[in-house]
Formats: sequence, C-alpha cells, structure tokens
Amino acid sequence: MSLTEISAHIAKAEAAAGRPEGAAQLIAVSKRQPDARVIEVLEQGHRLFGENQVQEAAGKWPIFRETYPDAKVHLLGPLQTNKARQAMGLFDAIHSLDRPKLAKTLARLAQEEGHCPELFIQVNTGEEAQKSGVLPSEIEAFVVECSALDLPVVGLMCIPPVDEEPSLHFALLAKLAARTGLSGLSMGMSGDYERAVALGATHVRVGSAIFGARDY
Repeated sequence: MSLTEISAHIAKAEAAAGRPEGAAQLIAVSKRQPDARVIEVLEQGHRLFGENQVQEAAGKWPIFRETYPDAKVHLLGPLQTNKARQAMGLFDAIHSLDRPKLAKTLARLAQEEGHCPELFIQVNTGEEAQKSGVLPSEIEAFVVECSALDLPVVGLMCIPPVDEEPSLHFALLAKLAARTGLSGLSMGMSGDYERAVALGATHVRVGSAIFGARDY
C-alpha cells in the first residue's frame, strides 16, 4: 500500500469519527528498512519517522538529516538508561517511558542538557508479564511523579496483546489519558490504525504497510 493510500485511509477515518483532518499524525516506522526505502518515503515529502533502537537510529538519521533537516524521528522501542543521553540528542519524542528509574534519568539529563524530547508513557494495557509499561492502575501516580520531575509528558502509548481486540485497549488508553489530563495517544499499527484513529489516536505507527516486509 502506498503512503498516499494510507494517508487517505487516515483522513477517511478522521472524518468518520468527526475529527479534523490531520488530528492523527502518521509515524512511518523505518526500523530495519534499507536506506533506499526510507529515502524514497522522504522524497515523497513525509517527515515523521519511528525507530525502535537507539543504535540503529544513530547509524542513519544524522546522515539523512544532512539532506532532510526537517525530518522528525521518534523512539518507539524500549530505552535503556545507559542510552538515554544519546537518545535525547537523536529523537524528537520518546514513546517508551515505562519506569521511575528511566524518568529520573531523563529528568537529570534534561537539567544537564537544557532540553528534553516530548515523552509518551508506555502503558501495559493488557497487563502482560513479558511486556514493558506502566500498569493501568498505576498510571495516575506515575504521571504525578513525572510532573514533579518537570518532564514534558504529552501522552500515553500502548501495544495491545496480539490475541485481543485492539479497540478495547485503544479505548482504555483514551480513558486513562483523559483521566490524567494528557492529550497524546500513540496507538495503532499497520493492521489496526484506522480503528485507533476512530478512538482518538494522535499518532499511529505504520511500518510494513508503507515500506513492505522488513529484512531481518
């Protein structure tokens, strides 16, 4: 599916939900994609991308930004505290703030560096033992903790369990965001982004539908 087609589907979902056009931003997930594919999407005018690993992003985005300085890159994957400083210099937003230790590290670095990317708190909506994220029952306390640290938390993020209806998790995330006074909702991927838009997503993360299958 082309970038144009996906953008049209997002616009249609926005209209059907009574949301203004452009309410949901498309993050083109470029992790593990050949440089040529990423450049092709950049050449089409798209400027918002997502990566899962600090190391991979560091190996390509400083180079891409020499030609496309207005490109924005968001970190979608887990962030180790020992890579937090590097991440803060690479990314415009981090979608995987998931624990107090990382929050405190980012707050300290923000004081040292004088800036901090926008942050989304990852919520483990399915309460899966193997998955990162703050539990729904603990999200309000964690938002208060992040606020006390002066962190620029703008929203919540979730990755629904693969064997459950994602709309249930999108609705829960929207409810939690409203309860905590946050406006950003990072939710929805290649197979369900239209449902996410219908339920209020402000950022949808689409990779394979844009770039094709990844070369692992």
